[in-house]
Amino acid sequence: MMLHDEDATGVAVPRNDTVAQNVAAPKLEEKGHGGVQEPGRKLAFSTADLHKLNEARSLAALRACGGLAGLSYGLGTDAKAGLGLDDSYSDRRKAYGENRLPKPKQRSLLQLAWLAFNDKLIFLLTASNVVSLALGIYEAVTDDGEGGGGKLEWIEGVTIAVAILVIVFGQAINDKLRTRKFLQLNAKKDDRDVAVVRSGKNTVISVFDVLVGDLVRLEAGDIVPADGVLVDGFGLQCDESPLSGESEAVAKVPACEAEADGDGDSNGDCFIMSGTRVVHGVGMYLVTAIGTSSVYGKIQMSLHNDVEETPLQHKLGRLAKYIIVNGFIVGSLFFAILLIRWLVQLRDFVGTPQDKGESFLDIFMLSVTVVVIGVPEGLSLAVAVALAFATTRMLKDNNLVRLLRSCETMGNATTICSDKTGTLTQNVMSVVSGVIGKSSGLGLDKQLRASPPGTAGHDGDTKQSESSGSITPGTLHALTARFSADVVELLKQSVALNSTAFEKDGPQTTEFIGSSTESALLRFGCDHLAMGPLAHERASTEVVELFPFNSARKWMAALINTGGKHRMLVKGAPEVILAQCSTILSAPEESGLASEPLTGQLRDDKSSFAHELSSQMLRTVALAYRDFDVWPPAELTLKRDQADDDDGILAETVTPTEPGRADFQALFQQLTFAGILAIRDPLRPEVQDSVRKCQDAGVFVRMVTGDAFETARAIAQECGIYTAGGVSLDGPTFRKLTSQQLDLLLPRLQVLARSSPADKERLVRHLKKLGETVAVTGDGTNDAFALKAADVGFAMGISGTEIAKEASSIILMDDNFASIVKALAWGRTVNDAAKKFVQFQFTINITAAILTIISVLVGDVHDSVFAVIQLLWLNLIMDIFAAAALATDTPTSDLLKRRPEPRNAQIINATMWKMILGQSVYQLVVIFSLHYAGQGLLTLESTDVAEGVRDVQHATLVFNTYMLMQLFNQLK
Repeated sequence: MMLHDEDATGVAVPRNDTVAQNVAAPKLEEKGHGGVQEPGRKLAFSTADLHKLNEARSLAALRACGGLAGLSYGLGTDAKAGLGLDDSYSDRRKAYGENRLPKPKQRSLLQLAWLAFNDKLIFLLTASNVVSLALGIYEAVTDDGEGGGGKLEWIEGVTIAVAILVIVFGQAINDKLRTRKFLQLNAKKDDRDVAVVRSGKNTVISVFDVLVGDLVRLEAGDIVPADGVLVDGFGLQCDESPLSGESEAVAKVPACEAEADGDGDSNGDCFIMSGTRVVHGVGMYLVTAIGTSSVYGKIQMSLHNDVEETPLQHKLGRLAKYIIVNGFIVGSLFFAILLIRWLVQLRDFVGTPQDKGESFLDIFMLSVTVVVIGVPEGLSLAVAVALAFATTRMLKDNNLVRLLRSCETMGNATTICSDKTGTLTQNVMSVVSGVIGKSSGLGLDKQLRASPPGTAGHDGDTKQSESSGSITPGTLHALTARFSADVVELLKQSVALNSTAFEKDGPQTTEFIGSSTESALLRFGCDHLAMGPLAHERASTEVVELFPFNSARKWMAALINTGGKHRMLVKGAPEVILAQCSTILSAPEESGLASEPLTGQLRDDKSSFAHELSSQMLRTVALAYRDFDVWPPAELTLKRDQADDDDGILAETVTPTEPGRADFQALFQQLTFAGILAIRDPLRPEVQDSVRKCQDAGVFVRMVTGDAFETARAIAQECGIYTAGGVSLDGPTFRKLTSQQLDLLLPRLQVLARSSPADKERLVRHLKKLGETVAVTGDGTNDAFALKAADVGFAMGISGTEIAKEASSIILMDDNFASIVKALAWGRTVNDAAKKFVQFQFTINITAAILTIISVLVGDVHDSVFAVIQLLWLNLIMDIFAAAALATDTPTSDLLKRRPEPRNAQIINATMWKMILGQSVYQLVVIFSLHYAGQGLLTLESTDVAEGVRDVQHATLVFNTYMLMQLFNQLK
């Protein structure tokens, strides 16, 4: 058993005689901040120790654990290589648990049955039925046998009791199945992939498989899966508002830097907390607490709630309350009339006291049953069944529903603001063209100008002639081979080092994990720049600082050490990069990195070339660089001095500016233009048909993308989104429009290019202000605001960040626009199912109540069209079988041939009222005719049939006719 001491922070650590030897181990000194893995060695820290460390969140607590080196050693892991393949994962799970929360305790079937039985009307009916059953049994026992046998009044009481049990347990079973379906969907919703390092290899595992001691990769857009300590990173910032409520991002520094600084707590801590969101930067951290032991896990355990009520259920609930109130009024008046009549006739009543009691109970039970029939208990059940069925089937259609209300809301969406990459296109990107330096470089610009739109960059047959204008992989490789070694090295550094993507480990694999654009550039490096394994390329060159891509600035940069000198590599949108370039590579084939001034004419030529590439549906990425003989440069020192004198001058700077860190915003100038690469992302073959279906359904489709204006408009035109009479804008122009101008322009706006996250959010909010029901797709961290603002937010399941998924209502598991169309159809199916059930139930409520009340008032209780048991059977049919039948419809093509309903549309529209009243009048006429004239019309007065038998046959005929009417009314 490992002995522990406690330091002043309260964190228990292994005794000094153990820790001191571990920290001083030679292997640890060689690794710097790594740990040593020894098979079979016991874990030095308990769950309680690690929890105290996470709660303390201080350098003193980390030092008490032996620093990062002692912590990693005590956890049996390596702070660079992660857990080893020889590690016993099962023992680690036993020691620290799993990274999942236990399922919330669910009510048993008996508990659900008790809740269903606890309805006041059911309880009242049960109480009166118990009294009636007791009287019936008493009469049967005390009967003297005269008159041809014992009385059988108890049979009806038993039948009613059985009907009540069937209703109660039927509803309980439905609730049980519905809850189970929703729990399965929630489990699927919480599951996601996490990038980890194990045995020095990059791998992707389920978030549920993350263990204490794992080395987890983080980048902007991720939601932290577990607590831990930052090992390495660049500009990492986390939004800790889910834990602290403070919206300001918290800068994180690696533990080794914080320990060396000695005052790391004041300039950004090294502790990573689960549930927080990474808003900027990249990093790698060591997991110290998972599941219920993590900070966020403990919060989640205290917030387990039942499934929330959807807007449609809320509307139907209000409608049900209105009906219940009116039903009580009608039932009370009905009972009062019958009671007065019974009291008047009581003096002439012939029978025993037991008979008088039974006659009163008959009146009371019939009145209560009429009210029970009027209570639409099946309304909320029908919607719940419809939602459970729809969300389950939608998952098969690659729609993971996170919020139930989004399913029904999507059915009435009036506009869809769709992203381009991955949703309308296949997100299978490849570099197919470009220009390097002053000359044509790749030699493809003239060929592209000769190419018809849409043909440039197609991966055609390598034997295809160049004169046709098509660019083949073979041609691309031959052209890149002409560049000098320095230019090839520069391009290789630009795609390999200035990137946050990483290579998926495996035998002979070239698959990369990260953004699709960076993956395309890395594949280009492997295929045409003789780039070796990505890990080797990055290990051979020191990356001093990395500035990850920012969608607002539309560029990223990396600072590398090239052996005494420093080089800043930059890539991003051509218009942004060109504006900051002062020189250009003059002759990349012969002169290497020799440059010349970038004149206005050259700048215009390169800009025109980028626009021409964009007009042919190609994404363009510009590359540039800047070399520094002295680090840090003089202007960076001056910029920091100005920041000290004038607060706020670096408010736009995201990365820290302490000594040793690069202030990329200050250095983003006087760049040398290296070239432009064009990336092709082909359209999905089904997108044109999907867009047309949305338009036929009355849904206005818009493309909102950060891509270049020409690229966005060309692809929108190809998809059928951009049509004659439509308007296309870029982000800067959109920002200048006033609210009044937007009111006039938005109904025709079809394409918004070069849009920022703020543009997207403003568009969504203004559309909602105009009364639109808005659906939005997004994949990035900065799309979260628009996804939250939309009525229905669709996040990308493949390329989307965790923050985007967290902000969304539905996750597109295949990133396909066609799946949005399926969600639209399912949403309309859910709404139609609710309306069908309302129409069906209202018809029965009206007819059953009128038939019972009028027939009893005209005659007496025994002359009612329906007996109590028959009315309860009707209630069973309405609440369970009809709800299940009408709520499990599947979408049809006709659903997408009508316009969506407005936000304020009533649940019961004029057409439904016509159908309800028409069916009610028809059913009342037929049933009253059969009830009062049926025996004569259908020759049931045969003399060889006893009168009691004729009455039973007549009542059965009337009831079966009424039930068949409901069946055909349901199937119409």
